Amino acid sequence: MSIIREKYSLIIFDWDGTLMDSTGRIISAMQTTARNVELPIPTDEQVKSIIGLGMKEVLDKLFPMAGEEARAMLLEEYRFQYVEGDSTPTPLFEGSLSLLNWLKEKRVLTSVATGKARNGLQRVMNEVGLIDFFDHSVCADEAESKPSPSMIDILLENSGKTKRETLVIGDSIHDLQMAVNAGVDALGVTSGANSSAELEQHQPIAILESVCHFKAWASE
Repeated sequence: MSIIREKYSLIIFDWDGTLMDSTGRIISAMQTTARNVELPIPTDEQVKSIIGLGMKEVLDKLFPMAGEEARAMLLEEYRFQYVEGDSTPTPLFEGSLSLLNWLKEKRVLTSVATGKARNGLQRVMNEVGLIDFFDHSVCADEAESKPSPSMIDILLENSGKTKRETLVIGDSIHDLQMAVNAGVDALGVTSGANSSAELEQHQPIAILESVCHFKAWASE
């Protein structure tokens, strides 16, 4: 089997902000949701800080004042806004598809660990034609939220790979801290939620502008 840098044979990708340029829609949809439910509207930076978390953790952090009824309204409204109400484009980042094809040619397993629920991940994977592309995936409604190592533990068990063979690629501090907690290497990309300085605090082996630069880095 070909192994990236003679070490990594399992790549675990985050989704939003890493493979898909969806940060703008997440921010817009969350702000519209708060406005429509008549709760304080979070800033762009506040919304960026929760990208990658499960929805329970998102609501805990952005709307700690919300009671049970308000939380139910927030969930319903946000799902509507993200799927139907908000028209902000969410394309794959340039180079995502070619990178995934290249990894497949190299016989490297690819998986997804995401803060999306399963229905949401299935929907967007269908939209961009990647529904059957990944070997495994774990969503926020199937494991503990990042930065818990739970998602990585599940993917390691499903793939039969070791921690030493595994690399996480993500755009947020939650992705990188998840990798630290799991004891696997991580690579940060600055295409989504967090800056290079913020990512650097969580011990990535490298930081790239986007996944389109990964092939060059892996081939060095």
